[in-house]
Amino acid sequence: MPDLQQIKSTLKEYFGYDTFRPLQQEIIDAVFNHRDNLVIIPTGGGKSICYQLPALLLPGVTLVISPLIALMKDQVDGLLANGIHAAFINSSQTESEQQDIYQKLLDKEIKLLYVAPESLSFLDTIFSQIELSLIAIDEAHCISAWGHDFRPAYTQLGYLKTKFPKTPVIALTATADKATRQDICDQLNIPNAIQHLASFDRKNLSLEVRPGNKRIEQIINFLKDKPNDCGIIYCLSRKTTEAIAEKLQQQGYTAEAYHAGIDHHKRSKVQEGFINDTVQIVCATIAFGMGIDKSNVRWVIHYNLPKNIEGYYQEIGRAGRDGLPSSTLLFHSYADVVQLQKFANMSGNQEVQLAKLDRMKQYADSLSCRRKILLSYFGELIEEDCGNCDVCKNPPTFIDGTIIAQKALSTVTRIKEQEPIGTVIDILRGAQNAAVYDKGYQNLKSYGIGNEISWRDWQQYIIQLINQGYLEIAFHQNNKLKLTSRSKKVLFEGKKVSIAHLQEFEKIKEVAIEQIAKSSTPDLFEKLRLLRLELAKEAGIPAYQIFSDATLKEMEKSRPMSDDEFMQINGVGRQKMQNYGYQFIKAIIDFSQEKTTKKKKKSSKKGNTHKETLTLYKEGLSIEEIAIKRQLAASTVFSHIMKLHEDGEDIDLKQFVSAADLSAVKKAKEELDQPDTLKPYFEHFEQALDYNTIKIALTVLKDESIDVKN
Repeated sequence: MPDLQQIKSTLKEYFGYDTFRPLQQEIIDAVFNHRDNLVIIPTGGGKSICYQLPALLLPGVTLVISPLIALMKDQVDGLLANGIHAAFINSSQTESEQQDIYQKLLDKEIKLLYVAPESLSFLDTIFSQIELSLIAIDEAHCISAWGHDFRPAYTQLGYLKTKFPKTPVIALTATADKATRQDICDQLNIPNAIQHLASFDRKNLSLEVRPGNKRIEQIINFLKDKPNDCGIIYCLSRKTTEAIAEKLQQQGYTAEAYHAGIDHHKRSKVQEGFINDTVQIVCATIAFGMGIDKSNVRWVIHYNLPKNIEGYYQEIGRAGRDGLPSSTLLFHSYADVVQLQKFANMSGNQEVQLAKLDRMKQYADSLSCRRKILLSYFGELIEEDCGNCDVCKNPPTFIDGTIIAQKALSTVTRIKEQEPIGTVIDILRGAQNAAVYDKGYQNLKSYGIGNEISWRDWQQYIIQLINQGYLEIAFHQNNKLKLTSRSKKVLFEGKKVSIAHLQEFEKIKEVAIEQIAKSSTPDLFEKLRLLRLELAKEAGIPAYQIFSDATLKEMEKSRPMSDDEFMQINGVGRQKMQNYGYQFIKAIIDFSQEKTTKKKKKSSKKGNTHKETLTLYKEGLSIEEIAIKRQLAASTVFSHIMKLHEDGEDIDLKQFVSAADLSAVKKAKEELDQPDTLKPYFEHFEQALDYNTIKIALTVLKDESIDVKN
């Protein structure tokens, strides 16, 4: 083992540092003592030196397993620039280039060899001819199904310890929760590895979360006071990266897209431009930035909600690696959650990924200090709020939640930390279901002690307790709630707990929704979407059962103004035409009228269409006669009639509904206790009356009721 002086002089000579960062020397000493190590150090904390420095002083070659070509290239370029003999082998090279590297290995001219896990099997012959002094597995969380970035190719790596039992293994990652840490050690056959866990607290990063409305405008405003700072915008889709890059270029920024669909040469050019500060902004999918040691990234934006906290933390960690103040901004929306749920459902560990996505959503919705949530997720508990996140800067109203916390924590204690959040709430509320009775939980002292609090409110309270580090979720144990070291302080040491007032929680959500509505000028798609939502609520069915987004998009594009045109839209069948056609045609006509009014143009034929229908109605023509005369479908004329009635024209709707149907709807209204939606009526009449007839009858009954009152 080299002495401390030799180690420190190597640190200075090759890496330029006089002193080690926290944990680095301890890890390096363990490597020289032939111990296996698991290293969890956040992005920018100096993981690479933990194996690169020992590689220089050990006699043979250090093998580095790395998941990405871009990461390998960046690491090797950095080492070569520091005068360290390093190389990588991957699919981007020609056979002759690889043969040249094999010869250098045999000639002992290479100290570090970077290899993708998929390429390991091709190197067995070489490994038998050289001395492997150290095996480093970077991005080690990729081996674990509990981790946030599972890669099946990593699961073969356990054989390395079996094949080279005397060679120390060092596994490194920036983010891993408890379950993932244990799984890494088990799968790599290093159960006795020393675990080095650095602090996850990056105090220089400000944390902010915003609703995902008008994101491009918000990003441009965000960048106004950062005209020369470089940053990364992470997106879920390739298409989005290109769209944002184009919009930022139009604003004068040097912005580029980066994703797997771009050819290798172009990606390398973007990456090198970013590293060299000739590209200011990279709009990227999540692969960008892994292992890239660029210290002056001043901000990171997540255009979409990340799929889990590990990935989010790793990505924001690419900002401010030099320790200077840096900004992070996360946008989130319900659409992001739906998209990520689809991804999770296609994954090999669906249940875990959905639970982690749920936790990510809770972070975005939270009214607790965001840094506390991040740190407690990784098992690091802090007492004080950070003061450098949006929640701390605009804190909600807090209430004394000590008794609520004690009830929840004592229940988790009594069930020996063996149940997820839903069962814990059922016990607290005294539920009489199988989840409780099958295990005898109704006999616990805490059974029913929280029955005065609704199920949903309990859920919010417990999420706040998790956010503040009083409870944690064991994702690898079916999401069971576990106590933390802070729990005892509440249960036995009289520690007070503050929680956000739920009424304010609802108020803040309402304000956010209101702001979205106020700040955006709805396009036709948005109007149709809101109409769909209104109709869905009215009918008591999910919105997608009326029309899909794709169908609404086609309506937006084609602007159908008649039944025949409407029936040409993909996703519109005869029944849906009868049930909803007139409302959507009306919305499209209204939108067209608004646009023409705003542009101060003369009313078009579409704008006069209601007046023409009104003229013919006043002449005594029926809907069918008007339809024939105007060459329109009956339901289109019907939409005109309803619109005219709403606008206060003297329209007698009674003539459009038979006395028998009106009487039947009136009776049903009394029997059904006057429901607010159409679906109960539709089901009551066993589909004998369509939605339009029911709607007319209800409108007539409502008008009669108003007349009686007057």
